[in-house]
Amino acid sequence: QVQLVESGGGLVQAGGSLRLSCAASGRSFSRDSVGWFRQAPGREREFLAVINWAGITTYNRDSVKGRFVISRDNARNTVYLQMNSLKPEDTAIYYCAADTNGLRLSIREADYDYWGQGTQVTVSS
Repeated sequence: QVQLVESGGGLVQAGGSLRLSCAASGRSFSRDSVGWFRQAPGREREFLAVINWAGITTYNRDSVKGRFVISRDNARNTVYLQMNSLKPEDTAIYYCAADTNGLRLSIREADYDYWGQGTQVTVSS
């Protein structure tokens, strides 16, 4: 059974940065696509970014506006989300998810097979 564990969340002031990590255990996800999503209070979960096994990426441009960068380190079985210029509206629970179709760059939650429990990011003004 694969487990995904997010870390790196916390409280940060507006304009600050955080780097989230998504570590997999139970199996390697070097051949998977891995995406990041977030859910703010009272809102639906939204797609942020995805990286496939080859390192190709897709972003939700409206949400991240060039501030977030997704990357992966297959040797560490970890995917990262570097978040810069954070704003109070970025406050949410951030989730990573793995899609075993490693070629796909899906923005749809239903295409992801494994999900982490989430990490809280709070941005103060």
